[in-house]
Amino acid sequence: MARHGAELLPENLPGDLRRAFESYLASLRFERGLSMNSIDAYARDLARYGTWLTDDGVSRLGDVDRQKVENFALHLLDSGLAPRSRARALVAVRRFHTFALGENLAPTDPASEVSPPQEGLRLPKALALDEIEAMIATTDGEEPVQIRAAALLELLYATGARISEAVGVDLDDLDLDSGLVRLYGKGGKERIVPFGSYAARALGAWVSRVRPSMAAKARSSAPAGALFLNARGTRLSRVSAWQIVKDAGEAAKIDAEVSPHTFRHSFATHLLEGGADIRVVQELLGHASVTTTQIYTKVSEETLREVYATSHPRAR
Repeated sequence: MARHGAELLPENLPGDLRRAFESYLASLRFERGLSMNSIDAYARDLARYGTWLTDDGVSRLGDVDRQKVENFALHLLDSGLAPRSRARALVAVRRFHTFALGENLAPTDPASEVSPPQEGLRLPKALALDEIEAMIATTDGEEPVQIRAAALLELLYATGARISEAVGVDLDDLDLDSGLVRLYGKGGKERIVPFGSYAARALGAWVSRVRPSMAAKARSSAPAGALFLNARGTRLSRVSAWQIVKDAGEAAKIDAEVSPHTFRHSFATHLLEGGADIRVVQELLGHASVTTTQIYTKVSEETLREVYATSHPRAR
């Protein structure tokens, strides 16, 4: 099959997804006659979608449902992309799924009724503090994987880091004494984010007690600077980090769908509920515009409404 635009797809894309994407890109070239520039634009949007699905543990196109497409739409909203770019990406996803259904590559079209979320109107799903603490508590123990999981979860909740930012942290980016970490966000933009004593203790245990032995397993040619390592002594992947979060959610018996972005949403929501200025939260999250951050203020307002409805004698 001709690989028009396919070279832009991520290398770790599962075979079933890759074949479906490549079939669609080929149809754009040979059936619709689109230019290579247009095909490349579709390929970049599908690459973003494919990365999202892979990180979420999806390996087959038939496993994609409407909820996953809606979650991807929310991911686009939080990504810092311009509204036009977000809309274009979702259009690419919807057209791809229409094609996949028509070509019998999938049993349904999960994207047919999904529209771009409006900023400030779609509420992100945030966990309560006790749910966050319950997830972190599942990592209590002395096993290396438990100490690593505790450090990762504490860092995610303490900083609101995206999962790609968390696994991208190097040792040199971490200052345990000062409680600061350097994160690299969209477009390589750098920001310094503070973290508290809980994260400092968990990260300190990982760095001093476990990471050295894992780093020793790496081959001499492998990079040794990553903060989070896998059993081979190389940088922990986004997929593996995502699985750590999901495993903690299942172990804690959290009813809501849990992902690394759940920690990011919870971080922002809890800060605002605690009285943090929205522009401070904007800087901590690495949002280019405060408009993107304002979606979290809706969560706080909704919480106030719920408290009023259940507590005030004249609420009903």
